[in-house]
Order: sequence, then C-alpha cells, then structure tokens
Amino acid sequence: MASPRQISIGGVKIGGGAPIAVQSMTTTRARDVEATMAQVEALAAAGCEIVRCAIPGLPDTEALPEIVRRSTLPVIADIHFNSSLALKAIAAGVAAVRINPGNIGGPDKVAEVVRAAKTAGTPLRIGANSGSLPEHLRELAHEDQAQALVNAALEEVELLERLDFQDFKISVKSTSVPDTIRAYRMLAEKVPYPLHLGVTEAGTVFGGTIKSAVGIGTLLAEGIGDTIRVSLTADPVAEMDVAWSILKALGLRERGPVMISCPTCGRDNVGAQALAEKVEERLRNYSQTFEVAVMGCAVNGPGEAGEADFGIAGGRDVGFIYAHGEVLRKVPTDRLIEEFFSELDRWIEAGMQRPRRPRTVKRATSRLLTS
Repeated sequence: MASPRQISIGGVKIGGGAPIAVQSMTTTRARDVEATMAQVEALAAAGCEIVRCAIPGLPDTEALPEIVRRSTLPVIADIHFNSSLALKAIAAGVAAVRINPGNIGGPDKVAEVVRAAKTAGTPLRIGANSGSLPEHLRELAHEDQAQALVNAALEEVELLERLDFQDFKISVKSTSVPDTIRAYRMLAEKVPYPLHLGVTEAGTVFGGTIKSAVGIGTLLAEGIGDTIRVSLTADPVAEMDVAWSILKALGLRERGPVMISCPTCGRDNVGAQALAEKVEERLRNYSQTFEVAVMGCAVNGPGEAGEADFGIAGGRDVGFIYAHGEVLRKVPTDRLIEEFFSELDRWIEAGMQRPRRPRTVKRATSRLLTS
C-alpha cells in the first residue's frame, strides 16, 4: 500500500496514493549555474519530475536562488555536515532539503533546520545510506545492515516528531539489493511517511540498471514506495530511461511508447535484433503512449504482435504489419519499417482510436495510477 501520509515538493505530490514520482540528481557543481541549468533541462526533457543538487559549500548556496528561479523542476538541496547550508538553502526557496540528522551537527542543529523548514513550509528528506550510518550503529550493521538502516531512520523520525514536524519522506538505501529490500519492508511496517526508494551507488549503466530494477521493482510490486531515484555512475539522463522503464514494466505510470520484441532464434526470418533497434530508436520521437511489438517469425509473431496496438512480424521475403490484433497487410522486408511508421502515424493523426476486443494479455500500462 502507498504510504498514508502525503507531502508536496514544489507541487509534486509524494505518498498518499499519488503516482510514483521520478527524480534524479545533477552531477554539476551548483555554483556553475549554466552547467547546472543545462543538466536540469535535459533531465526535465527526459521525464525527471524532481531534481536534487549537491550543496557542499557556500558558493553553491549562493547560486541556489537563481537555480530555483530558472528551474522548471522542483529543486531539492542535498546538504550534509553543515546545518548553516541547510538554513541558507531554505531561505533560497528550494522545494525541499535532504539532510541526514545523524551528521548535521546534533539535535540542536536539527532543531534549527526544522524550525526554518516549518516556517517556510519546506519538506525534508531524512534517512540513512549504508555508507553513512552513525557510529553507534556500525557494529549492528556488520551483523544486520538492514536493521541498522531502519534503526537509524527511526531515530531520525523520533527526533523530528518530538519537534512536531511531519513534513518529510524517508530513505534507507544500501548498496546491497537484498538489504535494501529488507530495510524498506521493515520500515514500511513502522512508519506512515512517504518512502523514497533507491539502491545507492548501484553502479554503471548495465550493472546499476539490473540492481535498481530488481531492488526498486520488487518493492514497488509489493506496494512499497512513493518516489524513486535510480543511482547510476553515468549521465543522470540515463537514470530516467531506467526509472521510467521500471514504472512502465509494472504498469504504474505511462510515458511514451512501450515496445516488446522477441529474443530471436533460428526461426528469425527478418533480422529481428536490427529491426527492433531501428524501431526503438524511432519510437523515441513519440510522446504518445501505445504498445508496439517487433517479432522475428510466424510462431509467436502473430499472437504477440496482435496483442499490441501495432506490430511487425517477420517472414521470409515479406513482413506483416498488425494493428489491434488484425493483419493490415504484407510488406516487402526492405519497406517494412517505413510502411509500419506510416500506418502508425495515420492512426495517431486520426485520434488513436482502439477497437473493443478481447485481450489475452493486459497491456503493461493498464494499471496506471492517476492523480
């Protein structure tokens, strides 16, 4: 179940049944405003809904007012070790602040930040990462890292509740996928607050995608989590492809086309891999939501392509274009892609009407959560 409580970060609702929000983090120095804004806009175009900026020093806080003013996305300031930077970020008008109460300077410093956040109406993100657990929990972490993460988060929750502050979300991220899953499961049973999901320091695009999909996907499939960040050692725009692919695969959000394609085998008559790659690349130009299938032969092709809005199934010298379960026509292989997209474009221009028909498989986007 979604977290009962809801917060709003720059107008983006988190928790309380709102759609799972997608966020990322800039890799630029915030003090370099132009580079930061270029990355923010690239992220926004790729589907990011909330952006976080690291604020390690005073020059970065001084840049925040302009970043906040120019950003099309809600901006979260990421602060560690220095509560005065958090106070300056709140004064700069950021949409939220991420702090770790365990390293911000003690309960008195946390209280200062909370008072400022409460006055400004600024939500906070709290929680622990496996690499930044407080000293008194490190021995426990050697025995049970998930429990140590949860204990750290609950200590922070207790502190904020004593300060009569509930406008926050929580994360308990580990580099270990099993520990991440177990920590969030335990935490979800203990708190009503929105949960920010992620596998921290997941790795490069290939390995990090797998770890994030398994960790984040498992939790979302269980109804745990309200916002996600895929952490890759890569251009942050790559995180958007992974995050949205996870949400679309689970049927939780819609954004652009969904493509299915066969894994190819000795029956492939059309060169399915090259065909699928060309179709996928051209589909990036479409913002509409529909399902496309690319199949390499007549065994699974007609059935699986038939379940999609549009599909291609290969033949020896010709391919088949399908629409809504029906064969539109046979097309010579060398014209298959162009003819396919011509049919698709005509359907979009005509209003994307879908005929009523029985489906043996639900579309991946059939369980869209709406706000």
